[in-house]
Amino acid sequence: MFPAINYVKLIAGFFDWSEKMIDGGVLISQDLSCMGQVSLSVVLPILGACGLKPTVLPTAILSTHTGSFGNNTYLDLSHEMAQITKHWQELDIDFEALYLGYLGKNALDFWLQNKELVNQKIVLIDPAMADHGKMYRGLDQQYVEEMRQLIKKATILTPNMTEAAFLLEKKPEENSMQTATSLAQELMVKFNIPNVIITGIDLTDDQIGEVGVTEEKEWSLTQGRLPGSFFGTGDIFASVFLAAFMHHYSLKESCSIAADFVERAILNTPKQDPRLGPNYAAGLSWLLKKMGDRK
Repeated sequence: MFPAINYVKLIAGFFDWSEKMIDGGVLISQDLSCMGQVSLSVVLPILGACGLKPTVLPTAILSTHTGSFGNNTYLDLSHEMAQITKHWQELDIDFEALYLGYLGKNALDFWLQNKELVNQKIVLIDPAMADHGKMYRGLDQQYVEEMRQLIKKATILTPNMTEAAFLLEKKPEENSMQTATSLAQELMVKFNIPNVIITGIDLTDDQIGEVGVTEEKEWSLTQGRLPGSFFGTGDIFASVFLAAFMHHYSLKESCSIAADFVERAILNTPKQDPRLGPNYAAGLSWLLKKMGDRK
């Protein structure tokens, strides 16, 4: 005979499970490139592996990322973003953190028009729009002006040197720790952002660095530059940084872990087309141990 079923306990357990599902973890809003390890293709597995329950609000679907693959397709999803978030509001989903990466014009407009949705405890904004003194393809000065409005909602801002300069209406200057620290201080004060981290500072032919400025202190890190150039390292860095920070590492410790992870990924990447990105999976066991050490 089959054992008797306690339906009261079963139903209570179902509602307990449903209530847990309402905790949305980390909301990520950026594009999905179908080929090339960038954006959501790396953010989702990294944050998921670290146990942060990622939820996605995709901004667009691309056949490939925009780095040297030619004329990629681009399906804008900004019209769906309002419908998706409306459904989430009906479900009363709560997100502990929000991570905004590369958005594009229409998705940036969405977030500016719905700034009330940016109310999480942790709001990481990576204003991915420029590098090496130039704007990314398809973005213009109006995009910079609109990004200046959005970053006021950030609790952590992670621009590179070019983005930091553009946000402050300056021309990119020489890459030095002193210049980066000055830019970070100006961003923090002008836009009232508690934590500003400038990443990927080209210091010498064999050295790169990061600087951080918070309301309490300043700090800096340096790493050796590895040969080669891979797409997606910025997305990997930001994802690991956020995972470490949400596991209660400090901002500086989180940056150090992210930099070490990117280095491990590159060192374990076989000879392949650099447009495909580094082998981030090679460092996941090391990263999970780091996360486990903080439990």
